[in-house]
Amino acid sequence: MSNPTDLKYTKEHEWVRIEGDVATIGITEYAAEALGEIVYVDLPKVGSQTTNMKICGEIESTKSVGELYAPMDGEVVEVNSSLDAAPDTINSDPFGDGWLIKIRFTALPELLSAEEYEAVIGG
Repeated sequence: MSNPTDLKYTKEHEWVRIEGDVATIGITEYAAEALGEIVYVDLPKVGSQTTNMKICGEIESTKSVGELYAPMDGEVVEVNSSLDAAPDTINSDPFGDGWLIKIRFTALPELLSAEEYEAVIGG
């Protein structure tokens, strides 16, 4: 398993792509594999506020329910509505079309590099 080096990560298995003051957030391949086949996502609404490391959504699989943590304070500016019809996209393309939300952040917290995240997951 390879984690893209241009992304940042959290210990809770989210990845973060920073573009200006907007961060695209998804879950890592490691998290997607651990969850198993994803069947439903409950994402925050556009316009809602997020708080760093607070739960902002859920990801349900055939095995369990996982929580989505906001990796930063900010406002949700976009959600990946295509996941409503095809939540398993998260399994097949976690770092691409399987992204979850975009947050306009107010401050960027400490995030892990790909190397640091791999140390967390034992890679």
